[in-house]
Amino acid sequence: MINLTRMNRAHVILNSDLIEHIDETPDTVITLTTGQKLMVMESAEDIVAKVIEFRTSLASKLSCALVHSGSHASLIQGPPSDGRS
Repeated sequence: MINLTRMNRAHVILNSDLIEHIDETPDTVITLTTGQKLMVMESAEDIVAKVIEFRTSLASKLSCALVHSGSHASLIQGPPSDGRS
């Protein structure tokens, strides 16, 4: 969930999983997977940064939960980010 500001300065909390695409025309218009459109004051770049920050925080919380859940917890790790196998 990310915090955004509507054009009338009202705050809205948006489920970022529902974002289909973002247009800047020049106002920022978010089109949701439901077809609903939401005009906000934040730029597309700011919205993307908020989504990344939110998802990173979820991943961090999941990682901490796995570490603290006991000796049977394990985390599957993908290949190194430098492309080596």
